[in-house]
Amino acid sequence: MATEIYRDAWGIPHLRAGSAAELAHAQGLVTARDRAWQLEVERHRAQGTSASFLGESALAWDRFARRARLDDTARRCFTDLEGRDPETAKWVRAYVEGVNGQLAAGADAAPEFARTGLAPGSWHPWTPLGVWLATHILFAGFPAKLWREQVAAHLGADAIGLFATDGPGTSGSNGWLVSGERTVTGQAVIAGDPHRWIEDPGVYQQIHLSCPEFDVVGLAVPGIPGIAHFGHTGTVAWAITNAMADYQDLYRERLRRTGAGVEALGPDGVWRRAARHTEVVEVAGEEPVEVEVIETARGPVVIGGPEGLDGDPSDPADPSGTPVAISLRHPPRVTGDLGFGALLPLLRARRVADVDRAFDRWAEPVNVVQAADTEGGVLHRVAGRVPLRAEANRLRLVPAWEPGHEWRGWHETPRAGLTDGVAVMANQRGPAEPLGVEFAPPHRHDRIAALLAGKERWSAADMPAIHTDTHLASASALLDHLRALEGVLTPEASALRDRLLAWNRRMDADSADAALYSAVRGAVVRRLAAHPVFAALAAPPAYPEVFRPWLALLPRVGFALEHLLRAGELYGIDRPAAVRAAVEEVAARPPAGVWGDTHRLAPWRALEPETPFDEPGLSGDHDCVLCTSGVPGLTDRAARGPAARYVWDLARREDSRWVVPLGASGVPGSPHHRDQLPLWLAGELVPVVTDWALLTKETDV
Repeated sequence: MATEIYRDAWGIPHLRAGSAAELAHAQGLVTARDRAWQLEVERHRAQGTSASFLGESALAWDRFARRARLDDTARRCFTDLEGRDPETAKWVRAYVEGVNGQLAAGADAAPEFARTGLAPGSWHPWTPLGVWLATHILFAGFPAKLWREQVAAHLGADAIGLFATDGPGTSGSNGWLVSGERTVTGQAVIAGDPHRWIEDPGVYQQIHLSCPEFDVVGLAVPGIPGIAHFGHTGTVAWAITNAMADYQDLYRERLRRTGAGVEALGPDGVWRRAARHTEVVEVAGEEPVEVEVIETARGPVVIGGPEGLDGDPSDPADPSGTPVAISLRHPPRVTGDLGFGALLPLLRARRVADVDRAFDRWAEPVNVVQAADTEGGVLHRVAGRVPLRAEANRLRLVPAWEPGHEWRGWHETPRAGLTDGVAVMANQRGPAEPLGVEFAPPHRHDRIAALLAGKERWSAADMPAIHTDTHLASASALLDHLRALEGVLTPEASALRDRLLAWNRRMDADSADAALYSAVRGAVVRRLAAHPVFAALAAPPAYPEVFRPWLALLPRVGFALEHLLRAGELYGIDRPAAVRAAVEEVAARPPAGVWGDTHRLAPWRALEPETPFDEPGLSGDHDCVLCTSGVPGLTDRAARGPAARYVWDLARREDSRWVVPLGASGVPGSPHHRDQLPLWLAGELVPVVTDWALLTKETDV
């Protein structure tokens, strides 16, 4: 049969072909038409060549990508895939051929190419694997180990737990499964929303893929064939959340230069040759930059080298005075497997057991999977590869030259059941607890579970009310401190205190009380962060720029405020005095408007538009179910939030719903570039269309 491309009213592509490979070709083709700029940005990120057209601002990432050997790892993994799973390798090649076939045409429609002078390049067969790796290499937040090292060095190991939260750079999600015994139809419903950086174009692509073998709707990652994270085949549906597992290790290395190159000291006391070469990074408008790439038996050196950090031979946190060189060990670099062998089996799944077997092939990121089928089957499990190793590896940096820090195989992935017909995951301690170190506070999980417990029977149409719940349970810690200030405040501050204690704790965009709460919270965060006891943490080591979000003190205090306010003692800091001063500060200069005036959408773009968008105000906050994250104490602008919302109905797939923050097209000015934004803001969803008679045919391929 001919390959056909259809569109629905929202410009979402619906593709039909005669085989899985032809369908992959069409998916690559239509993605290049809709998202050419995005695809090229991601390809360059994976290769470490972004600075060649974006300039010096992208150099820090390019250095990291080169030193971490992302492109080389993608090549290795594709070579392994060709030998182990030639059908999937051929399928990936077909997708790449589709991308290459339409990339030039897509670039002609995307103004960013002309603005930067970028010519569309050529995708290699391993490029989708590189895009996947570059997207997820920081997903598990291994730089948090650098932060823990600093905290332990300056405040002691006991202080690490005070800052343990779903912190900077970590992506999360809400996800819940309601089994048929708790729905009005007798069939399961799965719903949720992945929390990521809100990007323009969006990180998820709504798509419908149909061939004689399967017919699947779901949320694809642009640049990756198939539907990995969220899909519905008609008889089975699945969704994932971040398991918050720890599966990447950082090793302190002892390196020395010799006449032949660089050597690294191993745990057996033997110096061994490390792989070493140099690469040149082109920088638009600047001189090229040379990057030294070193890899030991543990992994690529991503920080420092034989001479330490930028010529400074020692890290203040390392009492030994050894020049800083830190290597990264992560599963794909060790195994040559990125888990792409799961993608075709997911599309072909008919029952929960098929989804389960497919996720046995999953590698990274490590996720919690929820699935249900029309025969009443349900699945709640962890998927991914987590190494078995010493507990110290999980927490902080470990010395490469000492024995006992090697990997010793892989963890069994935990499984869990349902409670009263429901499973809820929101990055809290759950089935993945044995695999992780830091998890999200329980507030989102507890709120979703409580809402679901409030009604015996649920429908797909009920789910948006949960998606958009704005109750902020984590406000209690600060409000408890406010309550204790009775009688010690000025009249203006006392009135502010009373108003906040009467507040309904909902972070609604039109709420003046939410704005007042945020202002007080921010003032408390700034005062705590400025205390002399934290001074050493305010100036982190000169690690590469890409790691700075994990090392910045103010965000760490902001996201850990609940712990810091509730700790039995905080290094002699007078917390009541800090809260009192913050309330007086805000009472003297209160915010004039409502929460949405400052809590506004701030999408990430590789290139800012020539005419900036007037981005809307948002409801929600970091610990709300409607998780729209600013950085308390620094900015209310929300760069993270629901990168998509979905409701999968197993009774009738046509009753499923989905939405993304902007739209199906990545081309500014397209009618489908931002047409879903009003719905996303209102908590409404777009119908999932599966009837071809209701679609508009765009073209035959």
